Amino acid sequence: MANELNSPQFDYQKLKACGQNVFISNMAEIRRPELVEIGSHVAIDSGVYITTGMQLGDYIHLAAYSTIIGGKTALLKMGHFSGISAGCRLICGSDEYLGNGLIGPTIPAEFQDNIIVKPIVFEKFVTLGTNTVVMPGITLGEGSVVGACSLVTKDTEPWTIYIGTPARPVKVRPREKMLEYAKKLGY
Repeated sequence: MANELNSPQFDYQKLKACGQNVFISNMAEIRRPELVEIGSHVAIDSGVYITTGMQLGDYIHLAAYSTIIGGKTALLKMGHFSGISAGCRLICGSDEYLGNGLIGPTIPAEFQDNIIVKPIVFEKFVTLGTNTVVMPGITLGEGSVVGACSLVTKDTEPWTIYIGTPARPVKVRPREKMLEYAKKLGY
């Protein structure tokens, strides 16, 4: 993949683990690469900003200008065949904003607001549409899809399409063809 794109790339040796056929733009910012494990057949585009630990499966795409935040104790986990479209915001850790302390990452710990840090988990075959926001602690069920500009505040059901703010289920998604193709690829 890297040779096909003919683009400067990230230093893969900084990562905790990295599979084959991986492209990470040198314009992606991975603040804690030592906490990042990447499978094979993965692309991370320009402008992607990551402050968390990450465990990415195979055949994953993180599109341009997506943000994954929450700090060094936070985690994003993505199963095989999952993707994040351009401009998505995944909040794996955040201040609680209920007045129990000062807000912001530069505040000394003793004066900080309560901080919610919970992993975001994508099961296999999950995709987020452009500009979707996902809050801390969400599990996106296998095969679920979230439409553009949606806000995910609750776990999603497997093989279901969600839209809206907050995201709500609108339709069941067929799975047979995807499962068949994944099986042909050895999954």
